Amino acid sequence: MSGLSGTVAKAVVRWRESHGAFRSRQQLLEVSGLGPKTFEQSAGFLRIRGGDNPLDMTGVHPETYPVVEQIIVKTGKPIDQLMGRSELLCRSPEAFATEQFGAVTVKDILAELEKPGRDPRPDFKVARFNEGVEDIADLKEGMVLEGTVSNVAQFGAFVDLGVHQDGLVHVSQLSNKFVNDAREVVKAGQIVKVKVLEVDVPRKRISLTMKLDAQAPRRDGPRENRFEHAGRGDRGRGGYAGGQGRGNAPTPQGAMASAFEKLKGLQSK
Repeated sequence: MSGLSGTVAKAVVRWRESHGAFRSRQQLLEVSGLGPKTFEQSAGFLRIRGGDNPLDMTGVHPETYPVVEQIIVKTGKPIDQLMGRSELLCRSPEAFATEQFGAVTVKDILAELEKPGRDPRPDFKVARFNEGVEDIADLKEGMVLEGTVSNVAQFGAFVDLGVHQDGLVHVSQLSNKFVNDAREVVKAGQIVKVKVLEVDVPRKRISLTMKLDAQAPRRDGPRENRFEHAGRGDRGRGGYAGGQGRGNAPTPQGAMASAFEKLKGLQSK
């Protein structure tokens, strides 16, 4: 939280244990180590529920309370009757703007009063795992799934599909355009849609692509070797499956085995 170090946060808890619940934000200034500067940075994020001032449970910063007092005067309603009443707060922000607090600040205050106590953090999005797909054995080639990028290296991205084993999107399978480093395209925590290219259950390897129109590798060899050999039939056309124009460079699936070995190295660090 802005302004609060671990030490000061513990001091806040000790004060509360010694004196009981805080009755107002101003009481925070009684906490050892929490001075005016820290108060200025953190007070708007610290909520006092059931305290003396209803504004202390909102995201309105104490230094802007005078703006709220002007709103109370102009509406003729006490603060507890204003909070959550959009029909009373639909005035233009310019009507309450001052030299110290402009229209943008007033707009934020009105929005907070309209929905007091709202969580200021953005919505946390998670991947929607497919029903019935809970284990690597449930994966089938050609499936299109949603997952969360769990790790990114230059050679590719690892995606959590909810099957207790991350799949690999090789750098050549991230985009229809040439990508030199996977970190240019995706980042950890990103929600992505992928297609299953290959599944090797015994070796717990899942090959994925973000090119949803990509074809699964040919089945022209023993299953345990497909990660090493799939796609090499395209070499005679001056490129490999994935079309990034590297001539006789290793195929994206041919690089899969070494990529999975690199993953072991990343996980062991």
